[in-house]
Amino acid sequence: MDRRLATTLCGIPLATPVLAASGTWGYGLEFQSIVDLREVGGIVVKGLSREPIEGNPAPRLFESEAGMINSVGLQNVGVRAFVRDKLPGLRGCGTAILANVFGYAPEDYEEVVRVLEDADGVAAYELNVSCPNTKHGGIFFSSDPALLAQVVGGVRRIAKRPVIVKLSPNVARIEPLARAAEEAGADAVSLVNTFVSLAIDARRRKPRIGAGFGGLSGPAIKPIALRMVYEAANAVRIPVVGLGGIATGEDAAEFLIAGASAVQVGTASFWDPASPVRIARELGRFLEEEGIPGVRDLVGTLNFQKK
Repeated sequence: MDRRLATTLCGIPLATPVLAASGTWGYGLEFQSIVDLREVGGIVVKGLSREPIEGNPAPRLFESEAGMINSVGLQNVGVRAFVRDKLPGLRGCGTAILANVFGYAPEDYEEVVRVLEDADGVAAYELNVSCPNTKHGGIFFSSDPALLAQVVGGVRRIAKRPVIVKLSPNVARIEPLARAAEEAGADAVSLVNTFVSLAIDARRRKPRIGAGFGGLSGPAIKPIALRMVYEAANAVRIPVVGLGGIATGEDAAEFLIAGASAVQVGTASFWDPASPVRIARELGRFLEEEGIPGVRDLVGTLNFQKK
């Protein structure tokens, strides 16, 4: 393992700053025949809810120009089945396991974390706040600083492990949301989640996704994601995890330069399941070529004045 890639996130040791993003690597176990899990910086497992969710109607995926639209509908086995059936196989896999958590009311997030707190093998929680609050008329937690703070604060009172808040890009400005998460007790923020989008089959006059709208990810969103990561990193003092269209080591370097302390790889795993490991190796070669002693020396080095 390239020692230049070693880093920490919220006090969690990482062999590399390149993690597998939630919803794109299943529960991690599915990939152990493809890659050595010890070479992955960390695995953010598929989102977990209080009860199992079947997800949205098919089709759930559509390959768009320079990206992908998905509407899986947060299908998952539920937190108790995860602890019983999935987590035992992940213990001792040699990499950090982060549990992605979501819900439709603050109590949902709190209950999922409460169950996970009693289980060994989880390094941190990532709260997916891109969900509608069913108790407040469907307002999204991710678009309202007060609602976001309520979710984060409730989890913070329960969680003994680090809490990372995954922010949505579907807002006017990202800085107020990042600051609300920090002030409510988040240990880090991750961004960006997918962009709400629509693909249309012109011949059939119908959406190409079964649920209608979906989330756009992949290389198409990278420039916007980079901008938002830079803005968030300059708005808060806690670490930022960057994601959105990362497909190469140099892509990962760009996010680190923008201010991210670590990155997540998502859509690239659909065409290259080993992409988190490949991208980390490419990042290591980038550091060597640029004469940079360690990955931390790259973080936040963007200089708009440099020519």
